[in-house]
Amino acid sequence: MMAGDVVSDQDILTPEQIRADPMYNEILYPFGFKWFAGIGFRAGAAAWALTIQRTGREGPFEALDKHLLARLAPRLTETASLATAIGRVVISSTTDALNHVQKPAIVLSNQGLVLNMNAAAEAGFDEDIRVRNRQLMVRDKQALAKLEQLVDLIRATPDSAALPAEPILIRRTIKPPVTLRVLPIDGAARNVFLGARALLVFSNLLPAPAPEPTLIAQAFGLTPAESRLAALIGSGLSVDVAAAQLRISRETARNHLKSTFSKTGTHRQQELISIIIQLTR
Repeated sequence: MMAGDVVSDQDILTPEQIRADPMYNEILYPFGFKWFAGIGFRAGAAAWALTIQRTGREGPFEALDKHLLARLAPRLTETASLATAIGRVVISSTTDALNHVQKPAIVLSNQGLVLNMNAAAEAGFDEDIRVRNRQLMVRDKQALAKLEQLVDLIRATPDSAALPAEPILIRRTIKPPVTLRVLPIDGAARNVFLGARALLVFSNLLPAPAPEPTLIAQAFGLTPAESRLAALIGSGLSVDVAAAQLRISRETARNHLKSTFSKTGTHRQQELISIIIQLTR
């Protein structure tokens, strides 16, 4: 078929095999079908076949029928390959646009496999969340169960069916949890040959950008030393680690932190981190 020939029942099965085959007896015959012909073509590197069914009344495909159908193969290849190429461009444009605003994203096919992944996603993946053999894998068992349900739904439902909009929370071993949102694929990317089905966008996968100490100092009236410490704490470091990076004693860091609490109207590190993060958004 992929060599350019049109293949029919008579080419691959004997009459006795056709009479005994469950495909005919349980699927085709109840709907009035009896004969088929298949035309091979390609969509990019993928091999496809268009099969045409005939009823028993219409009769089998003869040599002239197969000759005429064979003319369709080059046109089918052109159309399918063009649709695939355009779809890939649309997908890449979407994930690249998200990458520019530091939004990690991947695209799943209608088989639940990863078709595309932007640089932000690749940079944020680790042992807790990763792609292996084109499959999205997570260590969090609860999140994995929900992800497997999503993939099963993608495989079992037609492309026109809506997917669940509820986010999936993925807990990580050390890092903060990640929220995974499922968005639909529309337009040229949603064609049968490419098979793009869902856009997955991750929130909190990448660490927040480090706030500028000068900006923090201006916002809250901190000294340069206090603002440098606050910037490191705002990026998620502990007081001890921040003190080591700044090459100051733990006691000095604690004093700077107390003064920062007073000037910012906060009482705990998490409160301080929350108001600092607001400056980076």
